[in-house]
Amino acid sequence: MRKPSSTYRLQITQDFDLFEAARRLPYLRDLGVDWVYLSPILAAEPGSTHGYDVVAHDHVDASRGGAEGLAAVSAEARRLGLGVLVDIVPNHVGVATPAESVWWWDLLKHGRDSERADSFDIDWAAGGGRLRIPVVGDDDRSPEGGPVANLAVVGTPDGRELHYHDNRFPIAPGTADDGADADTVHDRQHYELVNWRVADSGLNYRRFFAVNSLAAIRVEDPHVFDESHVEIRRWFDESLVDGLRVDHPDGLRDPQGYLDDLSDLTRDAYVLVEKILEPGEEMPRTWATAGTTGYDALAHLDRVLTDPAGQAPLDALETRLRGAAVDWHELIHDTKRAVADGILNSEVNRITREILPLVEEGAVSSATHIADAVAELLACFPVYRSYLPEGRAHLDEAFALARTHRPDLAGTLDVLLPVLSDPDADPAQRFQQTSGMVMAKGVEDCAFYRFSRLTSLNEVGGDPSVFAITPEEFHAHMTARQAEWPDAMTTLSTHDTKRGEDVRARITALGEIPHVWGAALDELLELAPLPDAGFAALLWQAVVGAWPATRERLHGYAEKAMREAGDRTTWTAPDEAYESAVHAAVDAAYDDDRVAAVLDRLLARVVGPGWSNALTAKLVAITIPGVPDVYQGSELWEQSLVDPDNRRFVDFDSRIDLLGALREGAETVLTEKADDPGAAKLRVTRSALTLRRDRPDLFTSYAGLSASGSAADHVLAFDRGGAVTVATRMPIGLAARGGWGDTVLDLPAGEWRDVVSGRVASSGSAAEILSGLPVALLVKES
Repeated sequence: MRKPSSTYRLQITQDFDLFEAARRLPYLRDLGVDWVYLSPILAAEPGSTHGYDVVAHDHVDASRGGAEGLAAVSAEARRLGLGVLVDIVPNHVGVATPAESVWWWDLLKHGRDSERADSFDIDWAAGGGRLRIPVVGDDDRSPEGGPVANLAVVGTPDGRELHYHDNRFPIAPGTADDGADADTVHDRQHYELVNWRVADSGLNYRRFFAVNSLAAIRVEDPHVFDESHVEIRRWFDESLVDGLRVDHPDGLRDPQGYLDDLSDLTRDAYVLVEKILEPGEEMPRTWATAGTTGYDALAHLDRVLTDPAGQAPLDALETRLRGAAVDWHELIHDTKRAVADGILNSEVNRITREILPLVEEGAVSSATHIADAVAELLACFPVYRSYLPEGRAHLDEAFALARTHRPDLAGTLDVLLPVLSDPDADPAQRFQQTSGMVMAKGVEDCAFYRFSRLTSLNEVGGDPSVFAITPEEFHAHMTARQAEWPDAMTTLSTHDTKRGEDVRARITALGEIPHVWGAALDELLELAPLPDAGFAALLWQAVVGAWPATRERLHGYAEKAMREAGDRTTWTAPDEAYESAVHAAVDAAYDDDRVAAVLDRLLARVVGPGWSNALTAKLVAITIPGVPDVYQGSELWEQSLVDPDNRRFVDFDSRIDLLGALREGAETVLTEKADDPGAAKLRVTRSALTLRRDRPDLFTSYAGLSASGSAADHVLAFDRGGAVTVATRMPIGLAARGGWGDTVLDLPAGEWRDVVSGRVASSGSAAEILSGLPVALLVKES
């Protein structure tokens, strides 16, 4: 198996297609990258900016470059000695535009007689033999049913179709030949157009999370696997691609079986999985994968850079802002329960329908009690999912917590335990597919926006209640990583992170000055009042972390953040007064000189330390055990916020020019100014990636290095088997101590050269090693 030493993620779109990606590969090679890593490239919904809404599995998206574009990327990668990694989406397909999806169109047209009927995960009986499509507005049909307004039968070159506004649907053969009106024709179809609100509780097909336009497919069926991997198989048969990243494996019926099938198809190629691990959780060792996409490593890295002394004052601030102490675990229980009772209640109801035939009559009083218990178990589930029989302890923990939260459900839980713990039982398998959805929507997409203590910790794969870890704890995690998952990915930023790596780096610096932050926040609240002071803390941290940012970007973030929080306003029922107040606060950052002055004072305290944290995070992420990924553009400052902000245009021309200047030895700006183009970060990235690629022999083990002296707790250092990383943590506290002073790193004897700066160190003096930058990557001078 060929394995990468590093990857570089490119978002392939219509505007940045595969041909453009091929044109940028020489830059990636010069940067030190080993493999290019492509976002999904199969045919997707028209206008898709991300590619996760695949509509056809038999060809590369033409708007992204098509087969010729992929061939160009592959040929250029081979010429440069690079590998190619591609993101794939096995769990679902895009159905927003039915005519674009051959499978979905055939299903709608022929119903259960369609050759694609078994490809989708549908409960036909629950819909009275029809597939429910939740596209109808409130003005055209109520949630309770009735005729659908604005329907029309329209003749097209391909035959008659049923149109609802801009939505087009097929008509079953023989159902519109008698001149019947549109409503009658609709009643004869294998699908039913229902009010959009029906999706919460009455949908009868499985989706990706709560996205109605992403319909899940049954890839556990060998025929469906084969048909949905036709093009992917071609990539490996023709040696176009070297590895894959699997999106959302937790949505699959049998992730292990799928990965085994994929291993056979790719002939044991390098495969990563987008698996989110909770603290202390281990990934199944039986999976045919090199490991996760790196959110677990990201969580450890952010926390080892966080000052533990900031926890108590920031806890006190959060309590004051919220009016009561926040219990994180109670918060996420409640947000997950709201999801199970709300946008994912259709899944709860389907699990309930599958349970009913398996329990003795009279064992439970009603289906309502079963649904209540299932929802409570989903709310109590401690990790994303189990893989029974593996992970049975997580299921037992969920039952124990459910009994504590809801003692009134004890009898129903007793009935459910044998059913949901049976690995072969349909409801147990569906419960496993659903628990991850509830976790993601309840925690990442809701609770993360309701907890503002230190938002650099509110990141995918992290538990915000875990505030900081020590260097010793970090070394223990990395030692285990080297032993167990040495080829898993490491990352700092992705298309899914809530905040870019350098936004988090600057917010981390706030954790060193909690009282300064609290005082500044009080001023901001006085100058730009918000109805929710806790949300204000989250918003202003984003402003500080992303500054300077355009007004449009911050308004976009504010809207998404407050609606995802969902406690004051929502996507489906916006509170105009509340949202106006939030947007007014954003405007005040630009229009009110008093607000600007507060921000300027605060930025003066954190921009420099944030710069230091950013360089530390980048070097550590590239040099710890695993395969480091550089998200597009993040070799310079990465101050993006949540998607779609993190999928903005990347100016590769400026990066190529700056890298050229570095390679030629030209003088570059290595200052802490907010407008610095990031030359220091580019230098760190290039030096570390190049060493990893060209000298793999220096990265074969892991050992934490200790330091002694007055500032020893500000050093994070480790030896990878010849390459030694030395980095600064908690830079504000270091400056308050007066610098490194007598701090000495326990470095083996000899002369060491820093490959970032070129300087030679003859001792372990931290002041000498870190005299130019807050980081160093050392190799023996000999």
